Amino acid sequence: MAANENPNDQHKQREYRMAELAAEAGITVRTLRFYRERKLIPPPRREGRIAWYNKHHLARLRSIAALLERGHTLGGITELLAAFESGRDVGELLGLGATFVTPWSDETPVRLTPEELADHYSGDSTAENLAASLDIGYLAVDGDEFVHTSRRLLDASTTLVARGIPLAAVLEAGRAVRTHADAVAAIASTLIRTHLVDPPTGTPPTPQDIDHLAHTVEELHPVFQAVIDAEITMAMDRRVRTELDCWLRGETGGGDGEQAARAGGADG
Repeated sequence: MAANENPNDQHKQREYRMAELAAEAGITVRTLRFYRERKLIPPPRREGRIAWYNKHHLARLRSIAALLERGHTLGGITELLAAFESGRDVGELLGLGATFVTPWSDETPVRLTPEELADHYSGDSTAENLAASLDIGYLAVDGDEFVHTSRRLLDASTTLVARGIPLAAVLEAGRAVRTHADAVAAIASTLIRTHLVDPPTGTPPTPQDIDHLAHTVEELHPVFQAVIDAEITMAMDRRVRTELDCWLRGETGGGDGEQAARAGGADG
């Protein structure tokens, strides 16, 4: 649907309907409604029964996504917004910059009561596992509820526990995966910083420089995603073949990851 142009705005500011704004911000309409109910974004402009949102709402949603990524809870973000009345965006308040790169992650936070959280993991909902989830950053406390950072990770961990893997083992594996994922992200960001960002000149970048970098990083998102997906799937193929060979020979395991990778890669 084409964006609406407000005739009362001499700058012809672009506006979005709710579904359009949610899609542009990479969140669901349900999440957008939740943010609006929590007053995390300002009220939309009303035209009859239609609500119109603008670029300031989009910037605020991207600010919220960046704050969640940095570990802030929704409750903490609400407090920041309540205290911030000078007209600047919360991203400016925290030094996040005026221009945001579209988040690569499209994860949707999930709010859970303690009872709902316990239902996901049955008898594995122990104090130790809860502490580990908070420490890793999967869970945050917001009032009387929990906020899980990712619907997909919540669903995955629930399935793994239901199949018989202890939650403590799932969380330990998640911590290890997080470490390796951070290392992969560091490799990607180093490539961008080294080869696509001009060396420091002693002067701050212009808004045009920032916009160019943001556009470049956004364009490379599917490229890096494709590389990661390809490498992970090929690594799983190598590992599964190695584990299967060990099992057929009556051995107890496939050895460490490096040995398994070499053995699997030897087949070509």
